[in-house]
Amino acid sequence: MERNGHDVRVWLALAAVYVVWGSTYLGIAIAIRTLPPMTSGGLRFVAAALVLGGVLLVRAVPFRMRWQEFGGAALVGLLLLAGGNGMVAVAEQHISSGLAALLVASTPLWLIVLRTVFRDRPHVLTLAGVLVGFAGVAFLSLHGGNASGSGAGITVVLLGSVSWSLGSFLSPRIPMPANPFVASTIEMAVGGAALLVMGAAQGERLHLGAVSWESWAALAYLVLVGSLVGFTSYIWLLGHAPISLVSTYAYVNPVVAVILGAAILSEPVTAAMLVAGGLIVVGVALVVSTERRNRPDGSSPAEQETPATAGSRPASEP
Repeated sequence: MERNGHDVRVWLALAAVYVVWGSTYLGIAIAIRTLPPMTSGGLRFVAAALVLGGVLLVRAVPFRMRWQEFGGAALVGLLLLAGGNGMVAVAEQHISSGLAALLVASTPLWLIVLRTVFRDRPHVLTLAGVLVGFAGVAFLSLHGGNASGSGAGITVVLLGSVSWSLGSFLSPRIPMPANPFVASTIEMAVGGAALLVMGAAQGERLHLGAVSWESWAALAYLVLVGSLVGFTSYIWLLGHAPISLVSTYAYVNPVVAVILGAAILSEPVTAAMLVAGGLIVVGVALVVSTERRNRPDGSSPAEQETPATAGSRPASEP
């Protein structure tokens, strides 16, 4: 399928990914005001899996796969959605949505670390980008917190980023369903179910009468717009636009998240956040651009090792 960056549909879809995925941090912050964090994540992904699975059944898309492929999708779902996305919701109880987004932006850097551990040899400029990006992460971790409990929130979101990176790294290396939408349905169903179990184990209880309409609206937005519209736009882009262009979401999403958090929730934007966020974005941009130049097809291992570019699953959607 021909890929080009001049089709107006490409820019409309890219704008959707920029804004939709950047806004999901805001959606999570509003949802967890009166919904338990892991329970809200579980409801979100189970509902999205039911909707997507229903559409696939109506379109007669076969769900045939080997047990190894089902197990691979289930493992990736646990790492990405339960361990990765679920921890973002937990962390946003203690830190702002913008701060969480800036920390999650470090995911491509963790991927390079995993490649290095497994005896890949990234380009020197790639390693320089990793160092710059992690300097931003360190600075943000030390000076970005401005409330009681923020240290715990920063730790949790960083652990979630590592979990997401590990799932992204393993995805192209283990058996997975051939159809990307079937794989995503399994990942969301398993990851969502795991979050519901984890929430119950932590003592979370859903009291319907205590849930505000804003939280329900935010949850509906996360299901229908964040998980389905954003995901569909991203999958379409993978077949119609250069991956080097699509991958720019990685350093646009946190900027969108910070702006929305400040504008709608009046979240503070400190000088430390601006400096550290700039370092993270510059580091990620250096990694992506350097890796792209060193690949004959114009893509990069850091890009290709996200779930979506591995044939299939949504990348760093929060």
